[in-house]
Amino acid sequence: MGDTKPRPLTSDEWKEIIAIPAIRDAWGLEEDMTPDEFESIVYAAKFNYVSGSPGYIGDLFILQGDVLSDGSPIILKRDKAGKLVLVQE
Repeated sequence: MGDTKPRPLTSDEWKEIIAIPAIRDAWGLEEDMTPDEFESIVYAAKFNYVSGSPGYIGDLFILQGDVLSDGSPIILKRDKAGKLVLVQE
């Protein structure tokens, strides 16, 4: 299965994540929110993910806000073009 340890996100990955409309909506981000500011209010980890089924291999991001609620963490992966997308909506 390989390396299953979580990895920190790069500054470019934080920029990419806060550009996703669903992320902006989920956290109620203002237009002037910076990646550094967002990073300070969310728990996040990146995995080099290898799935046996349905066969995904690549980046997997898990984001959780600073409040534990009934809502699940947000999970992102890369689509075939390399763009970050929500695993479930």
